[in-house]
Amino acid sequence: MKLLHVGDLHLGKSLGDFDLTEDQEYLLNQLLEIVDKRSVDAVLIAGDVYDKAIPSEAATRMLDYFLSSLAKRNVYTYMISGNHDSDERLNYGSNLFESNHIFISTKYDGTLYKQTLKKGEEEADIYLLSFVKASQVRHYLPEAKIESYDDAVRAVIDNEEIDDSRCNILVAHQFVMGKSEDPELGGSESLGTLSVGLVEKIGYDCFDDFDYVALGHIHSPQQVGRKEVRYSGSPLKYSLSEVNNEKSVSLITVDAKKKVDVELVPIKPKRDLRHIKGKLRDLLAESNVTAPDDYIYATLTDEEIINDAMGIFQQTYPHTVKIDYDNSHTREIEQVDISKIAENRSFEDLISDFYRQIYSCEITEEEMDIMRSVAREAGVLHEAD
Repeated sequence: MKLLHVGDLHLGKSLGDFDLTEDQEYLLNQLLEIVDKRSVDAVLIAGDVYDKAIPSEAATRMLDYFLSSLAKRNVYTYMISGNHDSDERLNYGSNLFESNHIFISTKYDGTLYKQTLKKGEEEADIYLLSFVKASQVRHYLPEAKIESYDDAVRAVIDNEEIDDSRCNILVAHQFVMGKSEDPELGGSESLGTLSVGLVEKIGYDCFDDFDYVALGHIHSPQQVGRKEVRYSGSPLKYSLSEVNNEKSVSLITVDAKKKVDVELVPIKPKRDLRHIKGKLRDLLAESNVTAPDDYIYATLTDEEIINDAMGIFQQTYPHTVKIDYDNSHTREIEQVDISKIAENRSFEDLISDFYRQIYSCEITEEEMDIMRSVAREAGVLHEAD
């Protein structure tokens, strides 16, 4: 029995000013090719299906295309919501979808959603744990002792009668940590002491009852604690922090003896995301230009700020997302102790110093008036200031 584990599709996402619809359509077709070539029986989608709670028309169209394409192939789909998804919108039509072997869980209602997948003599129980909050679990399981997010997830699992003689697979969207360290992050998620992307940590051992755990939420593909507890990662690079990720999806093979094999199937994007660094003249020299259609983050080491650097760059790399600088001026700014920089300083002094550090010249009065106006709109300055 073969299962394809994907997650964090973030349909409808943009990269800087660039709409990724074309790239995501290319990705979904690539996933369908894998389904066909590898004779996949079911697809596990581990949350963050959409990038926003209110998805765009293009995003909903892409999901409809993907799900209907799987249904036509008689491939079963098991999908949960993530913290980026709207429960109601993702769950819309779920009862109708089940007749086409599309199973969706977006809300915890006191029981862990379960379906049994059969292929010949082989069976696997698929459990779906959508993104859930501790308060929701307390509501349905008032007798459980829940003092942390980890307690809440353990209570959900402990409340179920899981037959350990059967092959049990869980699809979940959580921040899961290993024995002594956190997972390697990627994407827009930032690591806090207790949470990532406002999702609190849980220990991987709470999933010991499951033969494979298909995780979503972290964008870097990796196992957590044991090889059968795994993040598929986002199939596309969605931020600079993912630039060195080797993107893949997980192909899971399970048999009647509960043996689990994990194979990483590489994903090739329509356009890669790359970070290049150097002087503008060198980066754009004809001999150094490669894959000009890629998404580009450029760090310029030129000492002087280059007028309309983005416009210049996009003549060669039309999908340049962002340009920043790494030179003596920016390094000097990094050395400044910002904790005391505003003590007894006026707004004009702070802005003047900042302008001087960045541009090596004085700000004009006209420019200062613009900064004051913006600061007032933002509530930083008041009319009397």
